[in-house]
Amino acid sequence: MTKPDTAEQQPELKRVMGPGLLLLFVVGDILGTGVYALTGQVAGEVGGAAWLPFLIAFLIATITAFSYLELVTKYPQAAGAALYAHKAFGIHFFTFLVAFVVMCSGITSASTASQAFASNLIKGFGLDWGKIGIAAIALLFMAGLAAVNFRGVSESVKLNVGLTIIEITGLLLVIVVGLWAFTQGGDNLDFSRVILFENEGERSTFVAVTAATSLAFFAMVGFEDSVNMAEETKDPVRIFPKVLLSGLTIAGIVYVLVSIIAVALVPIGDLTASKTPLVDVVEAAAPGLPIGTLFPFITMFAVSNTALINMLMASRLIYGMARQHVLPPVLGSVHKTRRTPWVAILFTTAVAFGLIFYVSAFASDSAISVLGGTTSLLLLAVFAMVNIAVLVLRRDVKNTGGHFKTPTVLPVIGCIASLYLVTPLSGRPGTQYLLAGILLVTGIVLFGITVLINKQLGIKTIGITDPTHLAETPD
Repeated sequence: MTKPDTAEQQPELKRVMGPGLLLLFVVGDILGTGVYALTGQVAGEVGGAAWLPFLIAFLIATITAFSYLELVTKYPQAAGAALYAHKAFGIHFFTFLVAFVVMCSGITSASTASQAFASNLIKGFGLDWGKIGIAAIALLFMAGLAAVNFRGVSESVKLNVGLTIIEITGLLLVIVVGLWAFTQGGDNLDFSRVILFENEGERSTFVAVTAATSLAFFAMVGFEDSVNMAEETKDPVRIFPKVLLSGLTIAGIVYVLVSIIAVALVPIGDLTASKTPLVDVVEAAAPGLPIGTLFPFITMFAVSNTALINMLMASRLIYGMARQHVLPPVLGSVHKTRRTPWVAILFTTAVAFGLIFYVSAFASDSAISVLGGTTSLLLLAVFAMVNIAVLVLRRDVKNTGGHFKTPTVLPVIGCIASLYLVTPLSGRPGTQYLLAGILLVTGIVLFGITVLINKQLGIKTIGITDPTHLAETPD
C-alpha cells in the first residue's frame, strides 16, 4: 500500500450499514466466547448469584458506551480509542500505547476462544487428552485462523457472517431449552441456587463480586469495535446511539438469562469445574434429546467467530502501526498475491502461541479465566482513558454541532469503575498483570527498535500522527 493521499484526494468509504446491519454487527460482536466459556468461572467466584457480575458488567459497559457514543458522533471516523486518545492528549507515544493495548486485547481474546474451542472439541468427540491435548488443539486452531486471515479479508468477513448466526443460535438454544426445562421441573432444577451466594476463601463479599465482575466484563467487550464502522454507517449521528444501546441491552438480557438458567440447572461445583459449562447446561435441560451431543460443535463455531474477528483486527492494527512508522517496517509487509499483511499475521499468531503455551504450562488458574481476565484488564484500562477523553474533548468547540452528548456524571462514574476493576483491589489475580505487563513491554521494546530504525531512515516524527489510517487494510 502506498502512502495515503490527502483528505481531498482520498475517496470516502461507502456508507452501506443501516440500523439492521449495524445492530447485527454489535450483537454478534458482543455475544461470544465470554458467556460460552466463562459462565462456570464466574459462578466459581460468587456461586449461584453468577447473574449479578454479568449485570454489573453490563451496567459499566453501558456507561462507557455513552462516552463512545459522544465521541463517535462527534468524530465519525474509524480508529476508535486510538483516535480519541490522539485528539484528547496529542501525545504520539501515548496514542501508540492505546492502539497497541487494543491490539493485545484482541490477541488475548482470541487465545481465550482457542481454549474454549479445544475444550468443546474434546467434549464433542468424547476424548480425554488433558491439559496438553487442549493446548495442542488450541495451537492448531490459531494456526487455522492465521491461514484464513492470510487468505484475505473478504473470505474472513463472509465466514464471520455464518459464524455470527451460529453464535446467536447457540445462545438462543440454551435459553429455549432452559425455559422448557423450567416448565417441566425435574431433579436437575433448583431455583434456590439462583439467589445463593458462595464466597470461597477469606475475601469479602464486595471483593468477590468485583473479582467476578472483572472476569464477566470479558463477555461485554466487543461493542467498542463498532465505532470503527462509523465511516461506513448511514447517518451515524442519528443511528449509532439507539443501535449501540439496543445491542448492549439485548446482549445484557441474554447473558443474565443464560447465567440464571445455568445455575438453576447445574450444581455450582459442577458448573465451576466444567470446561464446557453451557454444554452441561443443555445436557441437564434436555437429557433425552441429542441437543447436548451437538452443542459442543455449535460452541466451537460460536467461539471461532470471536477469535476470527479479533485476530483480523489485531493483524490489521499491527500493519497500520508499521505503516505509521511506530513499529518495525517489516510488520507492514504485504503479500504480493494475496494482498494481506502476512508478517503482521505471523507476528500476532506467534504472540497468541506464546500466550497459549504460557497459560497451559505455568498458570495455576484456568487458562480461560487467565486469558479472559487479561483481556478485560487491558480493555478496562482503555475504557478509563475513553471516559477521560470525552471530558477533555469538550474543549474542542470546532465539533459541537448535532452530536450525541452524554450526561457528565456518566464518564466520571465509568472512569472510576473501570480504574477500580483494573487495580488489584478488585481481587484480580497477579497472573493477569504479568501477562499484560509482558505484552506492554513487548510493545515498548518494538517502539524503541523502530525509533532507531527511523533515525537511520531520517524519519523525524516518531509516533502515530493519523490514527484513522490504522483502520486501513491492504486487501
